Amino acid sequence: MSTNIKRVAVFTSGGDAPGMNAAIRAVVRTASYHDLHTYGITGGYEGMINGKLSRLEPRNVGNIIHRGGTVLKTSRSEKFRTKEGRLQAFESLQAHDIDGLIAIGGNGTFTGANIFSKEFNIPVIGIPGTIDNDLYGTDFTIGYDTAINTAVEAVDKIRDTADSHNRVFFVEVMGRNAGFIALDTGIGSGSSGLLIPENGKTPESLIDTLKKNIKRQKLFSLIIVAEGNPWGGANVVAEMIQNKLPEMDVRVAIIGHLQRGGSPTAFDRVLASRLGYEAVEGLLAGKKNCAVGFVNKKAVFTPFKKAISATKGVDETLVKMAEILAI
Repeated sequence: MSTNIKRVAVFTSGGDAPGMNAAIRAVVRTASYHDLHTYGITGGYEGMINGKLSRLEPRNVGNIIHRGGTVLKTSRSEKFRTKEGRLQAFESLQAHDIDGLIAIGGNGTFTGANIFSKEFNIPVIGIPGTIDNDLYGTDFTIGYDTAINTAVEAVDKIRDTADSHNRVFFVEVMGRNAGFIALDTGIGSGSSGLLIPENGKTPESLIDTLKKNIKRQKLFSLIIVAEGNPWGGANVVAEMIQNKLPEMDVRVAIIGHLQRGGSPTAFDRVLASRLGYEAVEGLLAGKKNCAVGFVNKKAVFTPFKKAISATKGVDETLVKMAEILAI
């Protein structure tokens, strides 16, 4: 193992995700095991620019593994997008003798880390923390499992109203560029249809499906809509369907930011703990400018550039299965 790393800093950036605190806890305690000094940066890249670093000991991260959100807070920093802002951030790290960084976040976080690591030659390891599960180089991202469980629980409750009133509900879940949440929510809730960015379903095909449901006396339906669906969000789709099928009682439910909050599931706690541990081990082994993830249950390190730019597609077999099971 490398002996160059003595002080590491950890921060969270971008959208919060359940399980981030478990990752912070794992980073601090793994670093302590290796006699490293750990600093927490409050407020993401903006906090780094403003020098908001404080020492973290193992006792400081006790009793946080079950908490949603992030104890280190998060933000989106426009100033960090500038060379001057990044220089100020680097000077803040230098003032605390930081020689290794661990960044917990999604695509935007990794993009900033990639630039920063190259500009100032500081080792950075990224931990994928985003409910969208859209980062390449890992089967699952922190917060994804919790978000699905939250969405499925909400859809189960909406089903009761849909069934009681014979309504068609369009339920919008998060996923601007990827349909992972919508796909698993649809399968897990037994939905009647899915609208995700990847499957290219046309308005006509959905209308045909709903017409068939009427003929089969299936009087209520649940359609899961990813917010990044190419037709538009649930409100747009619902209006379109209502105009085409005025005899249907159409309603919309947008789950929204509920999916980001709440206590992380056991799966997310374990995943985040493993990723935090592997990130520290990776720094000590000399890895830098990359993200850590798990593929087929094995830890892998993927260069930031590939983690950011490579496409992680949904499983087409699951898309086909979802359509079959919705009959």
